[in-house]
Amino acid sequence: KGKKLGKEERARRFTKWFWTILCIPVGIFLVLLVLTASGAFGRLPSFEELENPKSNIATEIYSEDGKMIGSFFVQNRSFVEYADLFPEDSATLLPLDGEQVPPLVAALVSTEDIRFERHSGIDIRSLIRVGVKTIALGSSSQGGGSTITQQVAKNLFPRDTTSSSGIVRKGKLVLAKLKEWITAVKLEYNYTKEELVAMYLNTVEYGSNAYGIKSAAHTFFNKEPHELNIQEAALLAGLVKGPTMYSPRRNPENALARRNLVLDRMASAGAITRYQRDSIAALPILLNYKPVSHNEGPATY
Repeated sequence: KGKKLGKEERARRFTKWFWTILCIPVGIFLVLLVLTASGAFGRLPSFEELENPKSNIATEIYSEDGKMIGSFFVQNRSFVEYADLFPEDSATLLPLDGEQVPPLVAALVSTEDIRFERHSGIDIRSLIRVGVKTIALGSSSQGGGSTITQQVAKNLFPRDTTSSSGIVRKGKLVLAKLKEWITAVKLEYNYTKEELVAMYLNTVEYGSNAYGIKSAAHTFFNKEPHELNIQEAALLAGLVKGPTMYSPRRNPENALARRNLVLDRMASAGAITRYQRDSIAALPILLNYKPVSHNEGPATY
């Protein structure tokens, strides 16, 4: 009987310590989240700032007949609305999550955030995947689990990039992530999914001094965003991961491999068929490269 009570006591102690060890990290995380939301680790963007985000926009010069003849800028960026992404021919729209969307949107969502329509700024499934595969198993191919909305938050309200080392750097990264989560939830509250897609496309960098999808489409293909075909949309959607590494000008082989990876994900999401994926993946990258310069065009003066 004494041995039986001893085993039960050990079992109770084990259970107690197990739940204590399990709950401590969760408790610390919740405390950090509350403190971050209250501004204890630095201010968060206000609702007014979220409703009116600021970005560097190029100043464009137009002729009397309405044609753009020049621009000057710190960042070559022009904004587009979500409606501006839709092609004139509705037959070129692609199916995604029960809707017909432009190729550019299908490429972006399939690659960056396949559950974009089904979360409210934070994708719990993706975070669990990152926690298990990246942290526990040491796989570096799983990404950071950031949603499109979190990336919008990071682009609109950049992290503190002050150099530091060791524990300080990791601590800053954790706090930055918490701030991005909170800001992402606020963005989801303030904007529609369509507006968030447009904000993402307007804020990201594509390389070659092209900021935002309108500038990128002009720079690499001399097109408007709604004129991009599937392969062009896939290339630009993949380019944001590394504007230099996947540059079709500097690293065409990397760019081709990245474009075809985006096509694979579009096929997995059901936006294109496997036959389309195979056919388009066999095509070379064809650019109409026209980088914007202050020193070219009819309005350089």
